[in-house]
Amino acid sequence: MHALGAFASVLPEIILTIAGLVLMLVAAFGGDGTSRIVSWLSVLALAVAGIALACPAVHDGGTIFDSLYRADAFAAFAKALIFAAAAICIMVAPGFFDREGGLRAEFPVLILFAAVGMAMMVSAADFITLYVGLELNSLASYVLASFMRRDVRAAEAGLKYFVLGALASGFLLYGMSLLYGFSGSTSFTGVASAMEQGVSTGLMFGLVFALAGLAFKISAVPMHMWTPDVYEGAPTPVTAFFGTAPKVAAMALTVRVAIEALGPATHDWQQIVVFLALASIVLGAVAAIGQTNIKRLMAYSSINNVGFALVGLAAGTAEGVAAVMSYMAIYVAMTLGSFVCILQMKDRDGKPVETIASLAGLSQSRPGLAAAFAIFMFSLAGIPPLFGFWAKFLVFDAAVAAGMSGLAAIGIAASVIGAFYYLKIVKTIYFDEPAEGYAEARRPIDYGVITLCALVIVFGYLLNPVLGEASAAAAASLF
Repeated sequence: MHALGAFASVLPEIILTIAGLVLMLVAAFGGDGTSRIVSWLSVLALAVAGIALACPAVHDGGTIFDSLYRADAFAAFAKALIFAAAAICIMVAPGFFDREGGLRAEFPVLILFAAVGMAMMVSAADFITLYVGLELNSLASYVLASFMRRDVRAAEAGLKYFVLGALASGFLLYGMSLLYGFSGSTSFTGVASAMEQGVSTGLMFGLVFALAGLAFKISAVPMHMWTPDVYEGAPTPVTAFFGTAPKVAAMALTVRVAIEALGPATHDWQQIVVFLALASIVLGAVAAIGQTNIKRLMAYSSINNVGFALVGLAAGTAEGVAAVMSYMAIYVAMTLGSFVCILQMKDRDGKPVETIASLAGLSQSRPGLAAAFAIFMFSLAGIPPLFGFWAKFLVFDAAVAAGMSGLAAIGIAASVIGAFYYLKIVKTIYFDEPAEGYAEARRPIDYGVITLCALVIVFGYLLNPVLGEASAAAAASLF
């Protein structure tokens, strides 16, 4: 491909990089007084980058830059979710930070740079590109986790995320070095070609270590240990961001590596993915039951949902990959809606409240917010006819079609356990003795996001033709 076409294929990343650099200078010279304008310009940059995904070179540009980068429908699908989630997290952040002294101007800039890293991750065609994108996202995420410097919990969350993230990066690097050493290439196609000749012991160890590093990024068991503490300690808008955009990027990256780089060894990595899926589903369901902090509960919910998404990947088929991408799209809507509802949990002084018990009586004081909470909880539990049920149905159907009926049966049984703690929240909202009411929110943006996400969850089946076609095209580009 000629140079102009190659750069057209990375147009979204170019837009976000330029916007991030310019807005970083605006934030540096203008101070925190420019936080609002920097936030809205960041949202605009993400919107423009999203529009750029419609460019044919972006979603059908092929492999460019000496096989380092791949522009295809799969990457474009993931980037659309990433940019949308990042933009919404920036928009809802000011309402949370106002009480803490106001939003700092570098917050949206960090999210922009994280989005650039995530866009590189999902388009990686080489382990070098994979690592550069992953670390660009991670470095911004470490700062975001500890963004409230005066909050001990946030500082602890940032430190834990950094230390454990460095450990996971070590696993990933070691796996990459083994794959390179025994295949002679860092490109996904080169590794796949070497595996076609037979999976040696060295390649097998590289495969295991690489998947272990990626399991940390998607917070799959047993590499999940950072998730509850970071979700609880980080500022709620940051937790909403962690639970959506980076989750999509990491899952898409894991799928691409499994299918493109490790495709000839499908039988070998399937066993690992089946274990990750079942362990994540079961632990995410059981460990959440005793939680009293709603952000920690959502952390275990994310682990549980990652397990369900991995059921689709375990199938190892185009239908399974399509199911994973559809699942992640629906999961983003459910999670964003849930966290924006959590942002409304403030006492009379405007201080954030995170206990599940404080939701008691919400149906009487804030019936609209209570209804939204119920919709998102029922959907996360996979109760029909809400859209969350369709997400689970897709991955289980793909597993059954691939001859993994046992995996699907265990997953369905475990989803019943998970439904318990979602229903417990609904029971607290509607049937427990009323607790002290929350402060009345006055942010139309928050209400708009909650309403939009709720409409998607309730009437999402109308979007099935579009979502199904887009996810199928994304999956087909990998095979």
